[in-house]
Amino acid sequence: MRLGSMDGRAVMVEEGGELAIDVAKASEGRFGPGIQLIYENWQAFTEWAATAGLGREHARPVRRDELEAPSPAPRQVFAIGLNYRDHADESGLAHPEVPPTFTKFVSSFTGPEGELVLPADTVDWEAELVVVIGRTARQVPAARAWSHVAGLTVGQDYSERTLQLAGPAPQFSLGKSHPGFAPQGPWLVTPDALPRLDDLEVRCTVNGETVQHGRTGDMIFGVPELIEFLSSVVTLTPGDVIFTGTPAGVGAAREPRRFLRPGDIVETTIAGLGGLRQICVAK
Repeated sequence: MRLGSMDGRAVMVEEGGELAIDVAKASEGRFGPGIQLIYENWQAFTEWAATAGLGREHARPVRRDELEAPSPAPRQVFAIGLNYRDHADESGLAHPEVPPTFTKFVSSFTGPEGELVLPADTVDWEAELVVVIGRTARQVPAARAWSHVAGLTVGQDYSERTLQLAGPAPQFSLGKSHPGFAPQGPWLVTPDALPRLDDLEVRCTVNGETVQHGRTGDMIFGVPELIEFLSSVVTLTPGDVIFTGTPAGVGAAREPRRFLRPGDIVETTIAGLGGLRQICVAK
């Protein structure tokens, strides 16, 4: 199943990505209209969706510029650093023994397509798999973690490196939370729709040139391990978002370093999930 948020309303997106069915209308008000209400009633919603006969009378064309992040207003946002071995290596850092965790503030969230305003000349790209929680998770072992996942989507963890690394204590969360720095989408894909949950191809291009190409199977901590770790400390709630880390190829690790410039087009794709597209513009 593909579930999205369009104009503040939850929609089920048909397989081709061309039509969206309004959930609140199709369910006669039982679910929605906002997508957060669906996450809070996830089990009942998925049971209904599996058997509902969805007619075209509630369908409308999908406009990607109207799509929002699949969980546009989560209670909590987690982001994981150095979660691919090749990215830790290119950063000159040891592979972590526990997941390095920070946050991205919700005001940075946006949909899958649009302009990315560059607040400085050191903005970098980081293609990421994003997880949305569907059931409350507390002290969940990795073996049961997938049952707490609503689905997966594509994300970018854009980073303003100067602010991020400003000392004496780095400002990771602020440096990664300018407006538009957390595009996600185009929609949520439920785990049952993906044959290879733990090994998805991730790619990022800038102006058509591939700058990142990896697989989620190369993560140091997979999705189940991240949920186990996070839920051992905090309670994960429906709609919460986890950015799971980025593979090698970021601009700050290149020689010479490379950052985004006005006019650059960044495209991010994950196999089976879809893609994002941002056009960089000057502040």
